[in-house]
Amino acid sequence: MSRDAVIELMRRNVTPEDYSEIRELWKRHSMAEDARDLPGLISTLTDDCVYELVGTGHVWRGHEGATRFYSQLLGAFPDIHFDLTGIVIGPQGVCEEAAVTGTHERDWLEYPATGERLEFGVVIFFPWDPEQRRFKGERMYVHGAVSFGQGHKAPAPAVASGLEGAAGA
Repeated sequence: MSRDAVIELMRRNVTPEDYSEIRELWKRHSMAEDARDLPGLISTLTDDCVYELVGTGHVWRGHEGATRFYSQLLGAFPDIHFDLTGIVIGPQGVCEEAAVTGTHERDWLEYPATGERLEFGVVIFFPWDPEQRRFKGERMYVHGAVSFGQGHKAPAPAVASGLEGAAGA
């Protein structure tokens, strides 16, 4: 991102109405993910959304890409669960931190399924598009390493946001 683009983000003003709108859309996104409601989840995203697993080269573009990302992720980790550990909401979007657990039941990305229960942490940024009033996707940062069988360590898989009980957040 260019310096000018960052300065523009820093200069964004926020009204109580903007804050509420961003927060409510994030909750809608999270609840749709928890319910495995992909159409509801995709409705919170711009048409040109980008999902990125930062530092890996894995990128999914547009609604089709976001649908593919979620279908593959939820298929590989059908019991995936996110426990929110931190959140910041502002005119630039939402940044959440979560502890994630899930069983690796199907191949995902270049990692064969292990059947193992995995635990890792994520920080996810949902950039806000103030014109379209939707999120422009997710930039996912995974912390900690996860074993994917055969004793080797690999970066933990990217995960999307999703929270149990987000409506009460």
